[in-house]
Amino acid sequence: MMLQKRLTLYGLTMIAVGSCIGSGIFATPGQIVSSVQNATLVLAVWGLGGLIALTGALTFSELGGMFSKSGGVYVYLKEAYGELAGFLYGWVILLVINTGALAGLCAAFADYMKIFAPQMSDGDKTAIAAITMIVLTAVNALGVNVSQGLSNFFTGLKLLAIAAIIVAGFVFFDGTKVPVDFSLSANMPQHLTTAMLTGLIGVLFSVGGWHHASYVAGEAIDAPRTVPRAMFFGVLIVTTMYLLVNLAYMFLLPLDVIANTKTVAGDAIATLAPWGGKAVAVAIALSIFGTISIYTMSAPRIYYAMAEDGIFFKQLAWVHPKWRTPVVAMVVQVIWAIAVLLFFQGLFDQIITFVTFMDIAFMGLAGAAIFIFRKKMPTADRPVRAWGYPVVPIIFVVISAAFAINTFLERPAQAIPGLILLAIGVLVFYLLKIFRK
Repeated sequence: MMLQKRLTLYGLTMIAVGSCIGSGIFATPGQIVSSVQNATLVLAVWGLGGLIALTGALTFSELGGMFSKSGGVYVYLKEAYGELAGFLYGWVILLVINTGALAGLCAAFADYMKIFAPQMSDGDKTAIAAITMIVLTAVNALGVNVSQGLSNFFTGLKLLAIAAIIVAGFVFFDGTKVPVDFSLSANMPQHLTTAMLTGLIGVLFSVGGWHHASYVAGEAIDAPRTVPRAMFFGVLIVTTMYLLVNLAYMFLLPLDVIANTKTVAGDAIATLAPWGGKAVAVAIALSIFGTISIYTMSAPRIYYAMAEDGIFFKQLAWVHPKWRTPVVAMVVQVIWAIAVLLFFQGLFDQIITFVTFMDIAFMGLAGAAIFIFRKKMPTADRPVRAWGYPVVPIIFVVISAAFAINTFLERPAQAIPGLILLAIGVLVFYLLKIFRK
């Protein structure tokens, strides 16, 4: 049974934007400032993250036009490198990337809910996180129109909240109270390249998600044109917002304060009004809630596409006859995400390193596929061609590779478990082939 084609350019762009703007911009600035320690370098590392995402979107615009069906990165990897590469991407999406991010988002959402119930225990927070995940999975199973409506609504709210922080920072900036030193000589890190690449962990976690629009290409109207445009517009919107909001943070809080807080948005607004921190906490909670909704909708389309291609468990390809959504794939995802939630509870920093390492490694590999397709499929229909080819794709692939290598060297405790899961995935792939025979 075919999925319905109802997603518009606006809806896809909101999915791309909403998948990026979740908890990252509110939770990672402290980690990034701690890594680079210089105001100009803070903006530079956020700009570098935006550049990586932009070069990725420009590269993926061609890939998305060539393969305009559900599955996104999985499809590109499978077509370029074979079934094993596609399977392994779906494998780490299910076991690491999406479920890990989903577990972290739900835990963060439950933490922000504590503003309404300060006496909440750790067990209560875990229960709220799990219930949130289950409820949103159930809602998104009702149909893509419901998902698109939730995406548009909550993405609009989070953009308004970030806009309010930006306006407050620029309007109420007082250089005599919070001096900002943009000179490169101030607190310059000893190992600049390592510091920048380490700072990128939080940045790439925050800007990651723009490619989620490609996961639902099979349900998009005029997918070869709308999906690439949605990814490009999504990256531009997110990068601009992130640079401005980080300037606003620095206009309201000294760098050393930012480096030592996990609630930078609330602390920044609290300097202007006593109730500011709580108001921002509510906005952040809504932002995370909306991102959870998008994640419960988009990634199961990868498992659906894999199962439909016959290289994953065939039950995951089942589409509900009335709701026309991959319900089994969505249920499997939520069960594993709850398991991750229970196992990694309270380890947010480790989770984002674990997730981002695997995510960027596979994204770089998928970006390199454009060179393979240009050579092997020179006459294939390309409704959109990557701007700046081959320079732009090379930039994306090289920076992605440098980030993955640096993360492996600097944070092996979070990188090695992902590689172990990859090895297990290879074994599972070949076992499934044997069982099918």
